Amino acid sequence: MKKNRAFLKWAGGKYPLLADIERHLPQGECLIEPFVGAGSVFLNTTYSRYILADINSDLIGLYNIVKDRADEYVQSARELFTASTNQSETYYQLREEFNQSQDGFRRATLFLYLNRHGYNGLCRYNLRGEFNVPFGRYKKPYFPEAELYHFAEKAQNAFFYCESYADSMARADANSVVYCDPPYAPLSATANFTAYHTNSFSLEQQAHLAEIAENLVRNQIPVLISNHDTVMTREWYSQAKLHVVKVRRSISSNGGTRKKVNELLALYHPTAASLK
Repeated sequence: MKKNRAFLKWAGGKYPLLADIERHLPQGECLIEPFVGAGSVFLNTTYSRYILADINSDLIGLYNIVKDRADEYVQSARELFTASTNQSETYYQLREEFNQSQDGFRRATLFLYLNRHGYNGLCRYNLRGEFNVPFGRYKKPYFPEAELYHFAEKAQNAFFYCESYADSMARADANSVVYCDPPYAPLSATANFTAYHTNSFSLEQQAHLAEIAENLVRNQIPVLISNHDTVMTREWYSQAKLHVVKVRRSISSNGGTRKKVNELLALYHPTAASLK
C-alpha cells in the first residue's frame, strides 16, 4: 500500500516507522495523537475520526487553515516557492515577518515556507518564542501541493487542538486508541537534548506520560508510545508490552554518521488477546 507523506518536514517524524507502528496500533473508532507533529501516523491509518493535538500553536493553526481553506491556502503558499524567494536575504526578511505577524493565515503560509526553506526542516524557537532556524540553501524546495490536498481531505474527519498531552489524553473514551510520540528521551544522561518548542520535554513529563497511559489502560483504553530504547524508557514503560524496532538516524553532532538505533514501541493494552 502506498504510504502518504506529510506536507511538512519534521525532525523525528514517524514516516520510516509506519509499518511497525501500524502493526501494533489497536483497532478502535477514534485515534488520539497528543503529539501530532507532521501527522504521518494520522495520514496513514484508517480510523473513522481523529483528535490531533500539539503544544505548537503555529502547527495547529496551520492544520485548521488547511482543513477549512485548502484552495485559498495552496494558492497563497505556492507564491512563496519561487527562485526569488529561495535566497538568504529574502528568507530572513520573511522569517522576521513571520515572527512579527499576528495574522493567522499569513503565519500559516509563512510557516510552510520556513519549513521547506529552512535548515533541515527544523522547527525551533528562541526563548522569546521567535522562530530562529537558519536558511537551508536548497537548490529548489519542493512545494507539497498533492500532500496538502490529501491532508485537507483526511482532516475533514479530524479535530485539531493546541493543548498539552495530559489534556488531549483526557479526551479519550471507550472508543479511543491513543498514540503518543513524545520528543525523544535523551539516549544518555549527557546527550544534547534538543528542545522541540520553547519548553523542552522534561524527564518528569516523560514519566508522567507513562503514568497517564497506565491509568487509561485500567479504563480499557489502549495506548501506544514510541521512544528511544534506553534504561530510563524501559523503566517508565515497565507496565507495557515492549516491542523493539531499529531505525536509522543521525545521532552524531555533525550529522555525518547515520547508524541504526533501537526504538521502543510500548503498548498498553487492556486485553493482549484482542490485538490485531
